[in-house]
Amino acid sequence: MKPPRLSLRVLRCPPGGRYLPWGGPAAGQACTSSRLLKVPGFVRFGIAIDTAAEWRWLALLAVALWPTWWWMGQRMADGSDDPLGILALAAMATLLFAHRQHLRAAPRLGLQATALVGAVLTTALHNQLPDLLVALVGLLSLAAGLLAFLPARVASAPVWGLSVLSLPLLASLQFYAGFPLRVVTAELSSWLLSVAHTVERSGSSLLVDGQLIIVDAPCSGVQMAWLGYFTACAVALATGRSNRSFLLRLPVVSVLVLLGNVVRNTVLVAGEASGVHLGNAAHQAVGLVVLGVVCGGIAWAMGRSTAKESKV
Repeated sequence: MKPPRLSLRVLRCPPGGRYLPWGGPAAGQACTSSRLLKVPGFVRFGIAIDTAAEWRWLALLAVALWPTWWWMGQRMADGSDDPLGILALAAMATLLFAHRQHLRAAPRLGLQATALVGAVLTTALHNQLPDLLVALVGLLSLAAGLLAFLPARVASAPVWGLSVLSLPLLASLQFYAGFPLRVVTAELSSWLLSVAHTVERSGSSLLVDGQLIIVDAPCSGVQMAWLGYFTACAVALATGRSNRSFLLRLPVVSVLVLLGNVVRNTVLVAGEASGVHLGNAAHQAVGLVVLGVVCGGIAWAMGRSTAKESKV
């Protein structure tokens, strides 16, 4: 039996092209690519895109997020929220500067695509969704853009955390979570105060030895929580924590923040109940001391290495 005869169809591109042993759409695309590669301007453009410096991509991403910057600037300027988000943005900029000599020449495409999609959504959803939600999308896309170029050894979870902390969200947190936090703080403080006083709790208020003391908004601990998680993210990045190590330590951050806020509130309420008038300066001093202890404890917990991690 004779072997079957194979037919080979040869396609030749237009003059200057190449021979291809197939036809159909693939051949047409190959011919088109061949023609484009002979256009000097197209080749130069491709080389420029492939060799563009990392800072150019990041600068373009930052410019594309202008609706987010505009809204954040207005919210901070009119006094409707605390400008603590600037610290988180500064931490992200410091991280980028610290690794400037080790940035990827070729970014991680998945993260870069996420950053580009997020930037487009930020512009498209402007005035369509709540500004805080749109800003969250924008800042998450900024984090994705940074992670696309940062070395693989840099943990991604703290960077995502800093991007969320960059939002001017303290006023919103105070509105939605402030009262529940004040109730929890008042309840736990009443347990400690009951050792030396007669205490009853009603909502976020305490009746201590017949004296009504209200646990107001500044005692909710929202700002302390923000600073605590900021410290956790910053220390994790500074000490090279892995994502797993960082996430396993986050519950410690929550516990330290809650305990610190309860201790601060207990000290202040005990002083008022004892007839000691504590002025604004004393309130601030107690708050700063407790905040320093809490952030110091968080930094220690996040920065120390366990025996297992040391072996690794």
